[in-house]
Amino acid sequence: MSPRALISVWNKEGIDFLARELHSLGYEIISSGGTANFLREKGIPVKEVSQITGFPEILGGRVKTLHPKIHGAILYRDWVEEDKKQIEELGIEPIDVVVVNLYPFEEKRKENLELKELLEFIDIGGPTLVRASAKNFLRVAVLTDPADYGWVIEKLKGGTLSLQDRLRLAVKAFAHTSYYDSVVYNTLRSLQENFEPLKEETLPLKLKEELRYGENPHQRGWLYKNPLEELGIVEDPVLQGKKMSFNNYLDADSAIKLVSEIPERACAIIKHTNPCGVAVGATTKEAFLKALEGDPVSAFGGIVALNDRVDGETARELTKIFLEILIAPDYTPEALEILSKKKNLRVIKHLGISFGLDVKKVSGGFLLQEEDTQLYKRLDVVTERKPTEREMEDLLFAWRVVKHTKSNAIVIAKEKQVLGIGMGLTSRVDALKLAINKAKEFNKDLKGAVVASDAFFPFRDSVDIATAEGITAFIQPGGSIRDNEVIEACNEKGAAMVFTQMRHFRH
Repeated sequence: MSPRALISVWNKEGIDFLARELHSLGYEIISSGGTANFLREKGIPVKEVSQITGFPEILGGRVKTLHPKIHGAILYRDWVEEDKKQIEELGIEPIDVVVVNLYPFEEKRKENLELKELLEFIDIGGPTLVRASAKNFLRVAVLTDPADYGWVIEKLKGGTLSLQDRLRLAVKAFAHTSYYDSVVYNTLRSLQENFEPLKEETLPLKLKEELRYGENPHQRGWLYKNPLEELGIVEDPVLQGKKMSFNNYLDADSAIKLVSEIPERACAIIKHTNPCGVAVGATTKEAFLKALEGDPVSAFGGIVALNDRVDGETARELTKIFLEILIAPDYTPEALEILSKKKNLRVIKHLGISFGLDVKKVSGGFLLQEEDTQLYKRLDVVTERKPTEREMEDLLFAWRVVKHTKSNAIVIAKEKQVLGIGMGLTSRVDALKLAINKAKEFNKDLKGAVVASDAFFPFRDSVDIATAEGITAFIQPGGSIRDNEVIEACNEKGAAMVFTQMRHFRH
């Protein structure tokens, strides 16, 4: 009995080579629909699936291979006597190799098709063939990736395709169908009006590249793309510089998310995912220089993000200090020429941001949450004195920055420039003291400055300390049992305070 191969593919890449080689090895080729026509045009003998099943394709091709004579031929166990008897009685000939790839649902979901049209690209027969073949890898070789055609043919020619080889192909096949189903599930879920957590959850991830290492050199690291998010740091092209690292991606993502939050022309300088300098400027050069003033020491080896095109003047300033990454939406030709002299500087063109589920690993599982895409619920002035127009602009600027700073977080700002930041501390008052000390370290004038706090002030001590330095306005979520004491402290000092009714913890 000749060996048999079933070939049913959407992506025809390399399939004529594979089929021709299988035919030369004595395999009978079984196929259906477009694949069968394609192979015949290439001069390769093919037997139609309908010739095997005695049943035509129906429902516009929706049902082709779902038949016992196909799946029995795949799932047959040659080590089980009862299986041998049954296939002989039913006239089923075994299938030894299955070659399948699936309808391009992932690509079609981006084309804004009508729902009825999109649903036609949910493959049913293909995943069923793949899963049946992978389940029976003890006997059957299943190929889902054209990259595997070459080495499999070589091993078949030499009679060396081993159990471990078939296991490798089966694992890849189950990964393929799991990913495919996850794309379908998440796409359909996105059509629901409200997100509802389910008892079972999957997220599709596609490997983009292996990184040099993870957070530290002893850890392996990889970059995966989420196909449900069309934009983001994973999709941003690196125009020049060294290969991006695990930490580079984290820092660049933090930097561009922060600066994208600011409506005016702005610059953010990031170290270890925290801002060390942020400012608004009339030009990109001014925004960068003002951000650099915030903490020129910490900026060394930092990540710079700008939310407007980088010109030649800005590029010249940027090349005066050592930076790891520059990320911006665009660059002039002059700027790129200047930046190219810094061979190791990674220059990234930012295409935009997509939002999805935020996923964090914990031992034994994962935490999932919606991304923090809101800024505030309301702006409630809770003190006797209202902020001036300039103070309110600074408060909103500082509030945007503190949202992207690790908790506990305090940001001091003035004239849309960060003067000092305290972040990642276990005490809010310590975070304030750190921010004040940072501002003083670089001779910043705190008189008339404002403070943003990512969560409520639990006591009035922060107000007392800040106003003693000349700080005149505060923005915070509110919600402490001692809100009245904090507000009274502001009233005593003649300071203004705004509640946002929204907290921005960042762990």
